Amino acid sequence: MASLDHFEKANQRGEELRARVPRAVAVRYDRTTGRIVLHLSSKLIVSFSPDDVEGLKGARPSQLGRIEISPSGFGIHFPDVDADLYVPGLLEGFLGSKTWMASRLGRIGGQSTSKAKKAASRANGSLGGRPKRAKKTEAKERARPGGRARTRASAPQV
Repeated sequence: MASLDHFEKANQRGEELRARVPRAVAVRYDRTTGRIVLHLSSKLIVSFSPDDVEGLKGARPSQLGRIEISPSGFGIHFPDVDADLYVPGLLEGFLGSKTWMASRLGRIGGQSTSKAKKAASRANGSLGGRPKRAKKTEAKERARPGGRARTRASAPQV
């Protein structure tokens, strides 16, 4: 069971966070721009596309109209899609879980073009490109236990 000391320390950490990090004071979905507009206690206004946030990607505008701010101001809740955002994480650039962010970064990296990437692609192409896929029969032979394929002679006769 938690002691009074634990509660006091938690309250102290909360006060320190409130002193350091801006809180949400207002939030709305702007249908004109298709963005979430977040007003912070520091007078800063931040907007972002719902498609850039885990849990909001693909949400319809009608699902983004109702947004709730937590009593602390550190959380934003979208009840119609059951999604939550942590304001300090949002301000640090975390728009989702580590796995989700990694998949987004990987997709962006795969779409990037550079002189080095083009040169590597040309070099790979001059070597014959990607290796050809193995024929289906060869793949089946490799997949069989013992690595041997049945031939007509070794197949059981019916």
